[in-house]
Amino acid sequence: MNYRILGKTGFRISEISLGTWQVGGKWGNTFDAQLADRILDTAIEGGVNFLDTADVYSDGLSEKAVGRALKRHQQRIYVATKCGRQIRPHTNEGYKPDVLRGFVEDSLRRLQVETLDLIQLHCPPTQVYYRPEIFELFDRLKEEGKILNLGVSVQKVEEALKSIEFPNVTSVQIIFNMFRHRPAELFFREARRKNVGIIVRVPLASGLLSGQFSRDTQFGKDDHRTFNRDGSSFDKGETFSGIPYETGLRTVEELREQLSGRNLVHTALRWILEFPEVSTVIPGASRPEQVTDNLAALRMSALSTSEKQAIDQVYEKEIKSLVHQRW
Repeated sequence: MNYRILGKTGFRISEISLGTWQVGGKWGNTFDAQLADRILDTAIEGGVNFLDTADVYSDGLSEKAVGRALKRHQQRIYVATKCGRQIRPHTNEGYKPDVLRGFVEDSLRRLQVETLDLIQLHCPPTQVYYRPEIFELFDRLKEEGKILNLGVSVQKVEEALKSIEFPNVTSVQIIFNMFRHRPAELFFREARRKNVGIIVRVPLASGLLSGQFSRDTQFGKDDHRTFNRDGSSFDKGETFSGIPYETGLRTVEELREQLSGRNLVHTALRWILEFPEVSTVIPGASRPEQVTDNLAALRMSALSTSEKQAIDQVYEKEIKSLVHQRW
């Protein structure tokens, strides 16, 4: 495992870490606590020391699984969780300091820790980034010893840029992959200038970049890849990175042709890690074997200049007009 510094947190974290949205079962399936434990143990035993979770993942069961993992392992493991998505309806008006404080305290109990290493606002409405009182709350929580650091998880580059105007924001979690290039422009440069860590989520575009899907692939009715393709439940960009499924399948085939001989999953992760501004990438896993396969990307040789150019050309041709100015 290789390690990088997570911005001004000073945390030295694994380049490939673990996102736990679907840990313990595929999206929409019943949570399996024993499976979650095996996935987490596989990651930690493979050198992962950074786990990303959220209070809404499996209604808090993901946080509880992470808390159990912390008890089983002696080494220092950094945990990032998120708050805000429990607000219903999820509007700017619902974001209140006392509400967010309650979420933080609930996460502390589920994780069975006294202090959260990193608490992240969980893709709040854009208006929240213009409310200093929300960000000031986390300074008070830090003074009280309940958190060490504040971060944000964003949908849009504009939100990422606005968030890092607040000096207490230490990290930004953002979608960045071979189908979503825009963060590497202005935002990466500004984050580096301000020493803000970058956590990359959705690196495989909800599995599209695994190359394992086809037109005949069936997803469960409770899987967001079935019900959220049009963004009817939450931001469309979270599902297949916001591109139409058929377009994604066609583009994956073009990438296969351009990257002949490369494992597509490993290439997708390696491409992200080629950007030095990235602190860590957090692919999810619904089986221990997926964790092991993701970590194998670290043994892959660096991409050549011609391979990077080919990826850029495919993006320009097939994807850019669909996503670049939207997110």
